[in-house]
Amino acid sequence: MITIAVVGTGGISHAHIQAWLKFPDRCKIVALVDIVPEKARRVKEQYGLDAEVYADHRDILPLSIDIVDVCTPPFVHAEISINALRSGKNVVCEKPMAASLEECDAMLRARDESGKLLSIIAQNRFRKPIRDLKALLDSGLAGPVRHAQVNSFWYRAHCYYDLWWRGTWEKEGGGCTLNHAVHHIDMLGWMMGTPSRVTAVLANTAHDNAEVEDLSVSVVEYPGALATVTASVIHHGEEQALVFQCEKAKIAAPFSVFCSVSQPNGFPLKTPDPAFEAKSLAFLDKLLPLSWEMHDGQLENVLAALESGGAPAITGEDGRRTIELITAIYKAGSLHEPVSLPLLPEDPFYTVSGIRAHVPHFYEKSASVDSLDGELTFGSDYQKGETK
Repeated sequence: MITIAVVGTGGISHAHIQAWLKFPDRCKIVALVDIVPEKARRVKEQYGLDAEVYADHRDILPLSIDIVDVCTPPFVHAEISINALRSGKNVVCEKPMAASLEECDAMLRARDESGKLLSIIAQNRFRKPIRDLKALLDSGLAGPVRHAQVNSFWYRAHCYYDLWWRGTWEKEGGGCTLNHAVHHIDMLGWMMGTPSRVTAVLANTAHDNAEVEDLSVSVVEYPGALATVTASVIHHGEEQALVFQCEKAKIAAPFSVFCSVSQPNGFPLKTPDPAFEAKSLAFLDKLLPLSWEMHDGQLENVLAALESGGAPAITGEDGRRTIELITAIYKAGSLHEPVSLPLLPEDPFYTVSGIRAHVPHFYEKSASVDSLDGELTFGSDYQKGETK
């Protein structure tokens, strides 16, 4: 039986707890940690957990626990993960991996030195439409990518940034680019790898209670291809999408394919080539079904990795690649100049202190509440633009 400690019992922890509870024969939550222990006790009662409650993650380090599941605000992800790894525990860490590349690299060193597992949450890779899109790209049916369009469109009202840790560079680590578009930037990196150069613009257009950006627009350069990435928490409807214009056809999530047919003059016919869609659907029909999706899928994968001695599907390197592109966006948007990758340790944006010294403060945080009522949503399910 794999034992688990959940550190941080705020909103996102519920998705993790509900996922772990789907595998009662394989794992058990034995500890809940929160700086407000009463909140952890309420979660314990809500789910009927046979778990001890602690106020400090250091209290669980001497205990025999297999996985520490980090569900805290981003500014302590690295500290908790490193301490847990060094104490001989495997770690699952919520997105974003950390607040800087320096912290990411420290986490990777702690993993390597301990020989333990580190997996960073990127649950959208376990959605069928995203898995299918990745498989289609890798199949080569559409040819090489020429342009990728990433629409990380979210809506968060003004009061969203009233929560005590949100809306500051110190505690949230950034705005919508780091904490919302992280999902889509992970998917872009998964599908296309690390780019060579980034240009970006940052703005805060609707949240005067936050220091951080609520909108960013970036142009990302790859050899032979460009990507445009829009990160936003001002978009009504949250119509999120990934669109890849390839040599032979367009493929996208929510699922869409279009293969233009050229006339002798180079202009396209109005109707696409139906054979490409048929070929694409036939390819996707051969893929194995996903047994579990979203957090259920990723956390089941972590259990399977521990049980088999293998590596998780989403590693610390995956989390770091995402942070590197986000950091490049922040650097480009802050300095108003193109940024080349990779970012090296001597780069001023490599560290938390360097980032904070250079990023814009659009407004000062004007409210700080302990909690906000309401349910969490996880964005588009990539099925006809619906959101969940």
